[in-house]
Amino acid sequence: MAGVEVAISRVWIGCLASLLLFLSFDRAVSLHHPDLGSARVVFQTVYGDIEFGFFPYVAPKTVEHIFKLVRLGCYNTNHFFRVDRGFVAQVADVVGGRTAPMNEEQRLEAEKTVVGEFSKVKHVRGILSMGRYSDPDSGSSSFSILLGDAPHLDGQYAIFGRVTRGDDTLRKLEELPTRREGIFVMPTERITILSTYYYDTKVENCEREKTILKRRLSESAIEIERQRMKCLP
Repeated sequence: MAGVEVAISRVWIGCLASLLLFLSFDRAVSLHHPDLGSARVVFQTVYGDIEFGFFPYVAPKTVEHIFKLVRLGCYNTNHFFRVDRGFVAQVADVVGGRTAPMNEEQRLEAEKTVVGEFSKVKHVRGILSMGRYSDPDSGSSSFSILLGDAPHLDGQYAIFGRVTRGDDTLRKLEELPTRREGIFVMPTERITILSTYYYDTKVENCEREKTILKRRLSESAIEIERQRMKCLP
């Protein structure tokens, strides 16, 4: 009996070790590839659209703030003030970057700052990363889209989402002429965010599924009526 108990204990220990290893691996994967929420935002430029999603479980306060700015239309007429090929394309702060005036509600949200939600998610191409000053809690509305891997930024800036469509647009921006001003590489022309919009992928999927279901139900009803007329007196 003692031998059996020892064998069972070893099995349990092995199972527990395997579970811990799996959870550790799963956590590592989630840190490198965090789940996107269902919301999508689209920035429209003359060079094409850029669509991105959010990481609500990585940086919830940042996501809430940026998404509210989008919903209020704060990024309309703003611009990319910085395009450093292979590094970042940075969106200007909306308070000074827009050409259109801001109403009171927009300004109140735009002047807020968010706590620095630093994580272990890596700065790689397509990642969205908040801009800030030396104060780690000074992020407001400016953010960067990574155009390459930048490991020196890891853990220093709050990552809150990634590009889901529009890498071809980013590559067009990287080809534009630039000039250097201090540490910044800036485009010689203004790259305006002409307009923005957002949608929810869950809603879109539900509407699509409802349309398919309605079509199938209609087709079934037609077939049932056809069979009724054929088989019944």
